[in-house]
Amino acid sequence: MSPNPVSDLGSYLKEQRQQAQLSLRQVADRAGISNPYLSQIERGLKRPSAEILQALAKGLAISAEQLYVHAGILDALPDEDAPIDTRQAIKSDPRLTAKQRKALLDVYDSYVGD
Repeated sequence: MSPNPVSDLGSYLKEQRQQAQLSLRQVADRAGISNPYLSQIERGLKRPSAEILQALAKGLAISAEQLYVHAGILDALPDEDAPIDTRQAIKSDPRLTAKQRKALLDVYDSYVGD
């Protein structure tokens, strides 16, 4: 069973608010939303719009993209330190012909080896 993005978002928001040492009222005021609405978001009862997420990110001084990821609006950004499987990317690119794939893999292998 996959995690519920709404409750995950609420937990994340509450954690960020507590780390910033801000009250629910302070964040709601900064974001321009009501205290009860923010409370419902933090408890996973409401799913905010992208605009509300943007306002919350601004109020908490955090990345809106991270809120979008936690809300299930965006996919998680790839870890820049994670290794990329270049061979698999070449093999699975539908824009390439079989001949082009082979040529690219040969060039790639000539640089990095097998």
